[in-house]
Amino acid sequence: MIHHAHSAAFKRAACASAGALALLAGAVQAQAQEAAAAPQGDTAVDEVVVTGYRRSLQASAEIKRREVGVVEAVSAEDIGKLPDVSIAESLARLPGLTGQRVNGRVQVISIRGLSPDFSTTLLNGRQQVSAGDNRAAEFDQYPSELLNSVVVYKTSNAALIGQGLSGTVDMRTVRPLDQKGRVMTLNARREISDLDKANPDGSKSGYRFSASYIDQFADGTIGVALGYAHLDSPTQVQQYKAWYWEQPAQFTGANAGAYSLGGQEIFATNRDQVRDGYMGVLEWRPNDRLHSTLDLFYSTFDQKEVRRGMQWFSSPSTPDATVFLNPGFTKVGNSLINTSGTATNVTPIVRNDRNTRKDEQFALGWNTSYVSGATTYTADIGYSKVERREQILETYAGYGPIRTFDNIGYDLTFNGVGKYTTGLDYADASRMQLGDPAAWGGWGHDGAIRFPEVEDRMFTGDFRIDHDVSETRLGGFLSSIQAGINYADRKKDKTVSDNDLFLKNGRAPTTVASQYLLAPASLSFAGIDQVLAINLQKALPVYYDIVPIGNADDYNKDWKIQERLTTAYLMAKIDTHVGALPIKGDIGLQYISTKQESTGYTVSGGTAQAPSLVTVEDTYDELLPSLNLTAEPVENLYVRFGVAKTSARPRLDDMRASITAGVDALTFRWSGSGGNPYLKPWKATAFDLSVEKYFAPGTYVAVAGYYKDLETYIYNKSVDYDFSNVPNTGTVTPISNIGLLTRPENGEGGKLYGYEISGAVDFGLITPWLKGFGFVGSMSHIKTDIQPDGPGSSNALPGLSGDVYNVTGYYERAGFSARISKRHRSAFRGEVVQLFAYRGFTQVLADEQVDAQIGYEFQSGPLQGLSAVFQVNNLDNSPYRTRTGVLSDGTMLPETNDQYGRQYIFGLNYKF
Repeated sequence: MIHHAHSAAFKRAACASAGALALLAGAVQAQAQEAAAAPQGDTAVDEVVVTGYRRSLQASAEIKRREVGVVEAVSAEDIGKLPDVSIAESLARLPGLTGQRVNGRVQVISIRGLSPDFSTTLLNGRQQVSAGDNRAAEFDQYPSELLNSVVVYKTSNAALIGQGLSGTVDMRTVRPLDQKGRVMTLNARREISDLDKANPDGSKSGYRFSASYIDQFADGTIGVALGYAHLDSPTQVQQYKAWYWEQPAQFTGANAGAYSLGGQEIFATNRDQVRDGYMGVLEWRPNDRLHSTLDLFYSTFDQKEVRRGMQWFSSPSTPDATVFLNPGFTKVGNSLINTSGTATNVTPIVRNDRNTRKDEQFALGWNTSYVSGATTYTADIGYSKVERREQILETYAGYGPIRTFDNIGYDLTFNGVGKYTTGLDYADASRMQLGDPAAWGGWGHDGAIRFPEVEDRMFTGDFRIDHDVSETRLGGFLSSIQAGINYADRKKDKTVSDNDLFLKNGRAPTTVASQYLLAPASLSFAGIDQVLAINLQKALPVYYDIVPIGNADDYNKDWKIQERLTTAYLMAKIDTHVGALPIKGDIGLQYISTKQESTGYTVSGGTAQAPSLVTVEDTYDELLPSLNLTAEPVENLYVRFGVAKTSARPRLDDMRASITAGVDALTFRWSGSGGNPYLKPWKATAFDLSVEKYFAPGTYVAVAGYYKDLETYIYNKSVDYDFSNVPNTGTVTPISNIGLLTRPENGEGGKLYGYEISGAVDFGLITPWLKGFGFVGSMSHIKTDIQPDGPGSSNALPGLSGDVYNVTGYYERAGFSARISKRHRSAFRGEVVQLFAYRGFTQVLADEQVDAQIGYEFQSGPLQGLSAVFQVNNLDNSPYRTRTGVLSDGTMLPETNDQYGRQYIFGLNYKF
């Protein structure tokens, strides 16, 4: 009932907002018509130069208006002045797009309810590799200051190479010959978190700096653009996680069947993020026929994360047999929840973790076009590469002698951060010992360290011909015909070195010498005073031996994928009339020939005994037709229609040629799991319809609907498999070489459909009393019948939020500016890093964030060109929350509650 009520409320809000936008836009149109009809006489009118946020809105709306297909766009307010830490934050505000927060910042983007793997990312029209585990771009790698605009293609066309199934994101750097004269900018911002510094070696303040230079030479035939952006941004996180909920037999009588928390963890986390980005563009246009552009992008992104905290079981079913004293209960829905009391026989584990990650990304592209008569020849080559190196380190300690019992009082809010009181001092270095105090006899090691590594590189070459046919017999129906061929060669490798940590001297628990200690870390946000803090960089080699694990799980994470795609396309651009109705569009066909090669390990018996390296090749072809039509029945009213066959290549980890198998001692049959190097792409037939009315520059209303029919979806399935080539290292002889292999397969698809309403209104066009005020907003609603885990499954489609909205109100006049934005996405199934460096899915609850800023720009005098801004990000201190499950009565069982705090930023920008 809650879901239906929310959905109905959303629909009412959508209708009300759409009506309000239509009324406002109608008033704007009337006002604009009156202004156009007013006599001008002979009085000279000065040119009105629009700057700042309104200029950005106008540029974005103009990109959207002039495209044939359905697109969304982000444009910089000025060179180097996109306000967000990364381009991901800007994209998350566009209609139909949503972002997933990682440690407080948006990292990946979902388009129209499909997970990030279904979209493709381009830089200046060229396909880009990813530092992530799969194909999805991590947009926080791209400094917003180095990008001039981003266009998101929601419909495809035959000339769009590397198109995604849900959409294609094309990030674009500045073109220096499009600028008027020399431009130089400097941008500096200071940021600080309102959360107290929890870890002694963390920081709560940082800064950003960027500089750009644009100029033209040789009578405007050569243009140069250079940019640099530095980010030093700390993030603080107060992390709380519930492990699982159970119904202890201890609760009897009126409290029988009540739920209690079986385990929990509390961490104070500091993450320091240092990113340096460089951009360079060399443009040469000696005449109207020849045009050549060389693009360069390079960035390094260093991240250091320190986590300190406690975790413990609080379950009567553990060997420690926890007993609850004075338990208190709260009715939630129809369920009884144990929310207070004292848990006895508890042995907390104190964690000191240190994770590092370094990404290095490089992209180079060279595009040259030449016009000969009615034909334009274009050649383009590109190279993209990224390397990622990580360390994931965790260590354990307990109150000595190891496994000393404690009594912990608790007071849970059920949907927030619990408050706890301990009986022992877990910051007392004289009593805390490194070791393995876990229940069930321990975890068998004293810590773990993993080293994931990713290398992804791609070469692209493209040649195309565009022939103008407007003056031929085809003129009046077609404007041009394009033909081209593109070649892309991509190689991606991933390895994970898994290692156990064992204490020296036979794993004897030991205290930590003072020279390796730091001031204790605070968990006061959860009621716990302090816990032991260790300098792991120094202490690791002194106290621990690193021992490779080398089991089947270790080898299963290693894979190499190579893809060679040859894409030929033919497209005709339509420019005609049906009666008095002007129609533009395109019709075309892509032919894609694919050769894929996958390498992985085959491991038998569940151990790393005799792992063998296997390489598998596969080839296949695709035909992707597309049609886009745009009609303009009245001036500045556009009706767009698109239909296309679209596809998205499978996840790379699903394509790994890895198998872990063995023979069951009871059934004498083979079974195993692994990847599938023969996977084919996701495919869909997509229909789009959009109606857009533009009333004035930067003022419009748009309503769009879409329908995607997925022919296939990839999910894990058990299939008959011939294990003849898998070595049997066990002692059991199988009765047959045919057994069951669980691996990703192309299975049944489904339908996804929805609508989007968006618009922008400059209130000053309605009445002079509101000059400077404006509004930008969008909302979308999505439904699907796709069963992503196979027929009969009930899990949600990854990345799909049924309801999404973004609203921004702004004021900008006489140099003053102010704006406040809110974005919301309903609950969704998100992909996160889980245990042992594996990626898995969890249910992320509804996410909202409010950002605000005020600023002033000097428009005359000696300070002209200088502007100042004050921002508050996450003004409402919105948490990141997940759940572990839902009871039969609809009661949600909470899992994660991460608090990021507010981020305050003060910045100066100077343009000269």
